[in-house]
Amino acid sequence: MALGLSCLLGGCAALVTPNYETELAALRDGDYTLDPDHAYLLFKVPHLGLSKVVGRFNEVDAVLDAFDPDDLAALRLEGRVVVASIDLDDETLERRLLGNDWLDAAAHPEARFTTTAVSASPDGRLRVTGDFTLRGITQELVLDARFGGGADNLLSGRYTLGFEASGTLSRSAYGIDGFAALVGDAIEIEIHAEFQRTP
Repeated sequence: MALGLSCLLGGCAALVTPNYETELAALRDGDYTLDPDHAYLLFKVPHLGLSKVVGRFNEVDAVLDAFDPDDLAALRLEGRVVVASIDLDDETLERRLLGNDWLDAAAHPEARFTTTAVSASPDGRLRVTGDFTLRGITQELVLDARFGGGADNLLSGRYTLGFEASGTLSRSAYGIDGFAALVGDAIEIEIHAEFQRTP
């Protein structure tokens, strides 16, 4: 009986566990959209030189067009962040950061990223360069990125790519320069996301 139950459970697992590829060359080309249920945009801000404040934005959207593992230079990534979706688990601090001397969410409700160049290294990592606009100011932002693999997601019925990226931006370059003695200028960005292939 135990053997039969084990086989049954193993069979069920096979139904919900997708076959996946981790080799970049094996991933399917095409256009992709972000799966918002599996998208995480984190940021880390140095505080007092002692630690880092860690937060996230809960509302993000992105499209990944012209993905081709044989021609990564053609890849286009466009992302949008709803600034008011900032989440630091502290409503008082969130309201302060949304004010006009920080993120100025009332005047600039969205931040955007658009690729301008993509290059790949032999190990499959990508250097994704783009224009990042925050508070109405656009600066170049470079992301170190990689694809974690691809799979036929049986739960959604769509082929899905895993993606992660990281980078650093200067908050003062976007006019956010208050409390320089207490809050660091270099903001670390970390992205973990899944993109679903457009049918």
